[in-house]
Amino acid sequence: MAIATIVSRVTGLLSKLLVASALGVTIGLDAYTIANTLPTVVNELLLGGVLTSIAIPLLVRAQKDDADHGESYAQWMITMGTVLMGVATVVSVALAPLLTRLYIPAGKEASAELATVFSYLILPGIIFYGLSALIGAVLNAREVFGPPAWAPVLNNLVVIATVVVYMIVPGEMSLNPARMGDVKVLVLGIGTALGVGVQTAIMVPALRRIGFKLRWRWGWDRRLSEFGGLAFWVLLYTVVSQVGMIVTLRVAGAGDEGGVGVFTYAWLLSQVPYGVLGVSLLTALMPRMSRAAANHDHDELVRDLALGNRMSSVLLMPIAALMTIAGPAIGVVLFSFGKTDPAAAERIGIALALSAFGLVPFAITMMQLRVFYALKDARTPTLINAVMVAFRVAISLWFLNVADPDEVAVAASIAMSLSFVVGAIVGQVWLRIRLGRLRTGYTVWTVCLTIVASAIACAVGMLAAKALISLFGITGPVSAAWVKVVVESVIVLGLSFGLLALFRVPEMKPAVDKIIRLVRRR
Repeated sequence: MAIATIVSRVTGLLSKLLVASALGVTIGLDAYTIANTLPTVVNELLLGGVLTSIAIPLLVRAQKDDADHGESYAQWMITMGTVLMGVATVVSVALAPLLTRLYIPAGKEASAELATVFSYLILPGIIFYGLSALIGAVLNAREVFGPPAWAPVLNNLVVIATVVVYMIVPGEMSLNPARMGDVKVLVLGIGTALGVGVQTAIMVPALRRIGFKLRWRWGWDRRLSEFGGLAFWVLLYTVVSQVGMIVTLRVAGAGDEGGVGVFTYAWLLSQVPYGVLGVSLLTALMPRMSRAAANHDHDELVRDLALGNRMSSVLLMPIAALMTIAGPAIGVVLFSFGKTDPAAAERIGIALALSAFGLVPFAITMMQLRVFYALKDARTPTLINAVMVAFRVAISLWFLNVADPDEVAVAASIAMSLSFVVGAIVGQVWLRIRLGRLRTGYTVWTVCLTIVASAIACAVGMLAAKALISLFGITGPVSAAWVKVVVESVIVLGLSFGLLALFRVPEMKPAVDKIIRLVRRR
């Protein structure tokens, strides 16, 4: 699962890099980014958040309690979800101009027009996002993780091919006025929606292999009221999240041109390690936590939570530290080609560096919220999210008033990360009240060890990179950035995990034992 996720994140990042190269950090990138965000927003509002949060626990319970092992319940869920997303697709396309205006500050007319044109082409992908999430939930509930993990790879490959075709097609994309008939717009918009369709189609054979029959299931299910009650709070959670995202994107877009792209790409880069390691860990633990909650085994639930929090810290803290010291160089290395110059690329890297501290708190917050969902409590996560979003909005608006235009997008990234620090603290306190002792001291000790190990490794890595650049007289910004990224990555990651093993952090023991066995064999 981790391998599939790595390939997915790498190909996804490559597709985003190609888009940035083709469009540059300009109005075009802002417009495309907003249009490409809308289908995921609608999906999350109506279905995605429900599925990722409460569908798997309910499907697991249905497997345990129903004579047909939950198949009819899963069929009913797919039927209702398909109808809901189909209606949402039609309505969203009709309201595309209004939806795009929500995310774009006043005075950005060219960006709003182009975003609307892209939205007409990309929004039909909503129904495929919904179906993909539905099928993935059914497969995960049956502990089939491979196909849902690999399906996004095909989506990314389609988008990569789309961007290549976009680059080959002659001419320039018109920004003002934006035209639906522009060949480049059609290629980029239709190709993006097609990728989601391919992602959905590839998972259907996996359902058949496990013996699941895809058929319409209408009527009332006795658990509809339970599902609806939980879904209401998850829907409210998603609405609160999107209000926060609307404010954040409007703040990011209120500064210099390309601000939405800077914020979005910095957020994307910060999520790559979480998507590879954190999501894999969470996906593996969610069925276990759901079963522990169903059996009222709170001790086992707390053990899984503590394990998840410690593993998140051990796996992600060194990477967050690396992003902090190498962020600007990472931005230059990844984005300074095509229509994006090194200065614009460095803006993305600075946003990444100053917000990387939120990576571990984000992972811990996501783990905490899934514990509440496993307990069939969708209300508490919504309240915790409301606290985070209120804090994020307040900080973002304050930054908007005090930051210079070229700093606004970076400030929005910092506000996002600070809100996750607040969320992790609030979530831990709330779970302590709900479940009793959470082994918080053990978790905090592990976090402290990872911070110490990462700090030592960062100091060594920075000194080594600086010495090499000085020794070879490297002056070019791109060349210097490559040296920093390569040297600091090797030293920071290698030394951090080495020190954690030296500190005898228990979560490192399986990896250390494996290495020892391999060495002895040789």
